[in-house]
Amino acid sequence: MHFLDQAKIFIRSGAGGPGAVSFRREKFIEFGGPDGGDGGKGGDIVFEAVEGLNTLIDFRYTQHFRAQRGTGGAGSNRTGAGGDDLVIKVPVGTQVLSEDKEHVLADFTEVGQRIVLLRGGDGGRGNASYKTSTNRAPRQHGTGWTGEEMWVWLRLKLLADAGLVGLPNAGKSTFLNAVSNAKAKVGDYPFTTLQPKLGMVRHKGVDFVLADIPGLIEGAVDGAGIGDRFLGHIERTRVLLHLVDANVDDVATAYRTVADELVAYGAGVEAKPQVVVLNKVDTIDEELADALAAELEAEAGQKVLQVSGLSGEGVEAVLDKLIQHIGTLNRAAIEDDEEEPASGWSPL
Repeated sequence: MHFLDQAKIFIRSGAGGPGAVSFRREKFIEFGGPDGGDGGKGGDIVFEAVEGLNTLIDFRYTQHFRAQRGTGGAGSNRTGAGGDDLVIKVPVGTQVLSEDKEHVLADFTEVGQRIVLLRGGDGGRGNASYKTSTNRAPRQHGTGWTGEEMWVWLRLKLLADAGLVGLPNAGKSTFLNAVSNAKAKVGDYPFTTLQPKLGMVRHKGVDFVLADIPGLIEGAVDGAGIGDRFLGHIERTRVLLHLVDANVDDVATAYRTVADELVAYGAGVEAKPQVVVLNKVDTIDEELADALAAELEAEAGQKVLQVSGLSGEGVEAVLDKLIQHIGTLNRAAIEDDEEEPASGWSPL
């Protein structure tokens, strides 16, 4: 299945049905009077978050959604049938934005969440409702209220507990494959990852979701490389795992490049707690790894962990640190290295 995280669609709720003009004419009924019924209400446009979807690709092929209009009223005071609501199913994590992308109209963070975005028009009044003591045979009726319509943007922000960031070729996909059930593409060239990947990690009895996004380079906010469009997928995470390749010319510059792009992007991403990791330490000797880690600590202002996603060295310590930030495991379990089932945990 192809990944698509943005789509523009047109939605229109149903118009109300017209009211009826009718008079009761029966044998031996001298004063039948008006009996035209009201029109039916138009269908609503309803969005619903469902399980099993993780892309907006369906909206590339179907872009216009119109709810059913209400049917007209009839004689004998019969009200017209209401139009069926149109339910648009979207993945959990989808936001509905205005056409100018300035306003968030709906945000779906839970399975089963339903929001009526556009209400169908009310049905028109039948002539029976216009009857008065001075107007006993009205012929006027309501034509029904029109529905609402608009263009909206759908934007998918994946729901994950932790997010992987770093320069291209920092080893993010390798790390994701090593700790989760993901099968991310790995290659010895930049931008191997072209779209976000999710993996379910299980560590010390705790499950959490780890998201990998394409690598960031200097100027990503201005469109360099793949740009920063996928940073939205880590906006909802609780912690970032910042991987720095031990083989780059300057680890401090590599860290600062990504950190500056996070600040430029904003949206609270730059304020999230980070676990900074020196990756690929299996490719250098221990003395050099310690020196690079010290240099990186001076730049990041925090303790730096050393890890190798390929060999598995240091992975346990990184996962322990992530769990501490996610807050789903008792810290004592980490210190005692005992497996305990998580309690009270729920997805974002």
